Amino acid sequence: MSLRYALLAILKADAMSGYDLYKHFEASVGHVWYAPDSQIYPELRKMEREGLLEGEELPGGRSGTKRRYHITASGKEAFAAWMNTPNTYQRERDQVRLRATYMETAEPSAARAQLRAHIEHHSDQIQGWEKILYQIDSGTSPILNRRLEKTAPQDQEGTRAFKRYAYEGLILDSEAEISWAHRGLRLLDRLYGPEAAA
Repeated sequence: MSLRYALLAILKADAMSGYDLYKHFEASVGHVWYAPDSQIYPELRKMEREGLLEGEELPGGRSGTKRRYHITASGKEAFAAWMNTPNTYQRERDQVRLRATYMETAEPSAARAQLRAHIEHHSDQIQGWEKILYQIDSGTSPILNRRLEKTAPQDQEGTRAFKRYAYEGLILDSEAEISWAHRGLRLLDRLYGPEAAA
């Protein structure tokens, strides 16, 4: 259900076509809540049927028209209610931890390769999120600037600060994952001896 609230959050800033919304989603909310277009478009239609969005046909798009979505008063109320409700937590489904639980059954070289890939993945993630933090701090984020245009002046500082806070959390998570993977490499060295030099 969180997908619909992510879509409502974006549409609170501005009306968008499904395509523009998908691109905006990928470049912003998609960092914290991944969804392919095959999930986004059906959810938009469902939200329109439920009265959370209102769509209008405009010229353009592959079929000659495109649908632009506006958030309704009901959509704004639903988003506000969701934001003011405590989080719910799902049980874990973590492939990396599952493998780590049984890592003694892997070849040490394969286990090391998995952990190094984990480090590389999270290092790349940090680089991307640091670029976003730079854009937030320098005022060069087109997505954030678009949102700020529709935000009351007294609320703009909070909008920037909480956007930054979210990405700082992602960086902290990735730093913890890198540290955990390095611990795994040291554990492999302790149990099986250091990796032989090539």
